[in-house]
Amino acid sequence: MTTVNPETKTQVGLKKELQGEARESVVVTCAFCHGQGRDPFGIMSPLSTCQVCGGTGRRTLPQPTDRCAFCRGTGVHPGARMTCTTCGGVGAVTAPPDAVRCPCCGGTGWARDWPDYIWPDSLFSCPCCGGKGVVAAKLANG
Repeated sequence: MTTVNPETKTQVGLKKELQGEARESVVVTCAFCHGQGRDPFGIMSPLSTCQVCGGTGRRTLPQPTDRCAFCRGTGVHPGARMTCTTCGGVGAVTAPPDAVRCPCCGGTGWARDWPDYIWPDSLFSCPCCGGKGVVAAKLANG
């Protein structure tokens, strides 16, 4: 069963998980190619298919989802012309149902935002949340 969310104009449906449980999923626009289905940088050719969505311009993620904190939803790794290492270029990540802001990076997704991090210009994602900017509440509390 699939429905369309009128506010975001995304398709929402049910996705079967490996455990056999039904979990809602959402279809999001590919952030890397902006839904065009073509490689935005045209490295191989201006007609190259987007490596993230396979040319469809969309990706399906299990809900709940959140904007990728590391690339700020662009799908592009900061400082490079490659896909974001956190979201894989989608621009959104699957978040835990009880998600809270990451206590290590403050929700930015960046390792360089740690108070005692010795490389302030680092392009690495936060090791606590993996760059998502959120963690499960039980991980944040202890």
